[in-house]
Amino acid sequence: MPPEGEGASRAVANWLQWLEGLHPRSWDLGVERIVVVAAELGVTRLPSVVISVAGTNGKGSTVALLESCYRAGGYTTGAFSSPHIHRFNERIRLDGAEVTDEALLEAFERVDRARGEITLTYFEFTTLAALLLFGDAGPDVVLLEVGLGGRLDAVNVTEPDVSVITTVDLDHQAWLGDTREAIGFEKVGIARPGRPLVVGDPEPPESIEANARGALLWQRGLDFDVEAAPGGWHWIGRGGRVRRGLPPPALRGEGQLDNAATALAVIEVLTARLPLGQQAIRRGLEEVRLPARFQVIPGEVPLILDVAHNGQATAALARNLARHPCIGRTHAVVAMLADKDAAAALNPLSQQVDAWYPAALGGERGRDGESMAAAVVDAGGAVAGVYPDPAAALAAARQAAGTGDRILVFGSFQTVAAVAPAEA
Repeated sequence: MPPEGEGASRAVANWLQWLEGLHPRSWDLGVERIVVVAAELGVTRLPSVVISVAGTNGKGSTVALLESCYRAGGYTTGAFSSPHIHRFNERIRLDGAEVTDEALLEAFERVDRARGEITLTYFEFTTLAALLLFGDAGPDVVLLEVGLGGRLDAVNVTEPDVSVITTVDLDHQAWLGDTREAIGFEKVGIARPGRPLVVGDPEPPESIEANARGALLWQRGLDFDVEAAPGGWHWIGRGGRVRRGLPPPALRGEGQLDNAATALAVIEVLTARLPLGQQAIRRGLEEVRLPARFQVIPGEVPLILDVAHNGQATAALARNLARHPCIGRTHAVVAMLADKDAAAALNPLSQQVDAWYPAALGGERGRDGESMAAAVVDAGGAVAGVYPDPAAALAAARQAAGTGDRILVFGSFQTVAAVAPAEA
């Protein structure tokens, strides 16, 4: 247990700092240790309807869309996602509100008592805290975003009623494998026999269906799909089921309609237990909020924040930039983790960015500024300078930008967190 701090917020910060050193490795995939503690805490099954969401991209958006729709329908919700932008509390929400410091401290203490001599990673420990809070609150529906992969992820210690795989692409290859087939195998590990598995990727790797373990598969393009309509869209499901005249989701960006279609498939498979009317779904789509997904902060020089950090995500980001052009130049601040494939992430943006501001990212996984700049040059980009951190890079971009220009900040949650205004 860490030393106590002055005030609840300081105490939470002390806990989180202590957790970073509790286990010898930041990531230690496998559920052997955490499942023992989860059983001791009684969180392997929750009293709520549980939806687990895995995928390379779109996990957080899909969780946010489901949370918004169910809340609009009058249901109580719990949601767990990661990472956070400003405060750890953002990761755990009850009825849309961040969990309080006091509730977090109590949950941390209970997990610490239950673990005994078992060491847990930061993510494992905090996942158990989230499950405890949801178990105590007993909301109608709990939404869990998988942290890494699926099969061996901490979230997989609790039993889902519905499993979701949003997309599958190359990311975290050091842990999950270097092919889509290998990564698909890891992600489908959250599926359960006889329970729905919703797959939003229209071209999933064969390993998903081959290893679904008797799950009831709902596949994008076969069991549900999207149809464009004037001013909106239609959701098409099995047996001629159609939800017509839906508004575009309030989240910006091309991929958000795909995420919304996946969310509606989840709502469809749960309709007997958690029925939602058309008005609730419309309202949920219109009111959903999630920072740093093609988030535009207006100003004389608009600022675009996006957590895209792999090729699939930055390709979508490039298409979004092309569909919303500016009359001037696009300046890009980029900082990434060292274990990311920088070439795959930067290449899709080569035609959309005029000036690059590569920056170093702190922490043991951070990429240094010179390496980031070299990756930009390799991708054919014009480097304006090399900066010690994203904030310094953004300051330089703002000084260089003029009326009609725009500034993009992307590369990781940590990059966006370094520059995002608290009210954004």
